[in-house]
Amino acid sequence: MHDQKEFAMQEFENVLEQYEPMITHSIRKLNIYRDHEQYRQAGRVALWQAWTRFDIDKGDFTPYAYRSIRGAMLDELKRASKYEEHVMPAVSEELIDVIGSTEEKNFDFLMGLIEQLDANEKAFIQWTYVEQCSLTECAERFGISVAGVKKRRERLLKKLRGIMVNRN
Repeated sequence: MHDQKEFAMQEFENVLEQYEPMITHSIRKLNIYRDHEQYRQAGRVALWQAWTRFDIDKGDFTPYAYRSIRGAMLDELKRASKYEEHVMPAVSEELIDVIGSTEEKNFDFLMGLIEQLDANEKAFIQWTYVEQCSLTECAERFGISVAGVKKRRERLLKKLRGIMVNRN
């Protein structure tokens, strides 16, 4: 029994080596631009599951493996999106970099930036930094979709960058 499991693992290692380029291709094809290792692992698990479940009487393994890998990555993308919408704060790391720290020397600069924002933009700053709301919570408060909040965040970033470039 032990030898059979060992043989199966060695055989799967060969399958994994052969299909690793397919996993990489799927990551690129789905435009996954971050957390590559997370998606690569999801693809590997899906390949393992496809390999253990495959019935040779039902056709070729390659299309089955591809569908399994792609499906697992799409599921992982959905999970990550739900997490971002419902759990993660709406603040982006880029926004933190744009605004900078609130040390005394930067306080006047920060206040000057905030003063140039409209009421909705100020509310977004309040909700995300002070109250640490998620994207979903911000969307509910604005009465718009999560996608709308993301667009507002991008416009706010662009505006803040523009203000900072003009001040320097």
